[in-house]
Amino acid sequence: MSDRLLEMEDFATKTGPKGVINDWRRFKLESMDQENLPPAKKELLRQMSTPGKPKEDGRSALNRKMSVQEYELLKEEDEGCLKKYRKRCMKEMHDKLSFGPRFEGVHELDSGEAFLEVIEKEHYSTVVVVHIYKVGVKGCEELNNCLDCLALEYPSVKFCRIDAVSSGAAERFSDEVLPTLLVYKAGDLLGNFLACTQHLTGEFFATDVEAFLNSYGLLPEKELAGVEDEEENDVE
Repeated sequence: MSDRLLEMEDFATKTGPKGVINDWRRFKLESMDQENLPPAKKELLRQMSTPGKPKEDGRSALNRKMSVQEYELLKEEDEGCLKKYRKRCMKEMHDKLSFGPRFEGVHELDSGEAFLEVIEKEHYSTVVVVHIYKVGVKGCEELNNCLDCLALEYPSVKFCRIDAVSSGAAERFSDEVLPTLLVYKAGDLLGNFLACTQHLTGEFFATDVEAFLNSYGLLPEKELAGVEDEEENDVE
């Protein structure tokens, strides 16, 4: 059995009622600030993590019924811990089910060959967004800044940029058609937006570029947005 299948099998064992309860129980124990617990609770925690029965293995220890004292210990401050647990579970689920590569930041392409390579050799499930720009042309710098922001929010999308001169097609991409956005997936051109800032307001931001691309269905859904927003609200 492959490592990938073993990981999926292990993930599946946690999705049943007992598996979820046991996994939550383990997470709660591990997340407690054991140093600041009263001695009585610290001793109870030690007993829960290292059961007294010598023949009781880890799995049976987790499956056994909890005592009243154990239940009282685990239920304290459940709300904050539960939110952390939910976030961890969602991340694990995404990592198990996501087969495409991940990216950081906007990739600078320095030649026409690099441009062709990123289009033809990227993973078939990856959306590739290429910004063709030229220093000094209105809107190019602003669009570059917007893509820097979107690259952080969409790590499964490969954002790239290339200077029109470096692309070897400066005649084709004159100042009048810049900035240009090209969107590819599996080698196919999905979007070709010449002078794309004409579709945006005079002063535009990353959210405007995001809305524009989403209007054509070119961006995937954001990842873990709900849980992250919830966590930020808690901090505030």
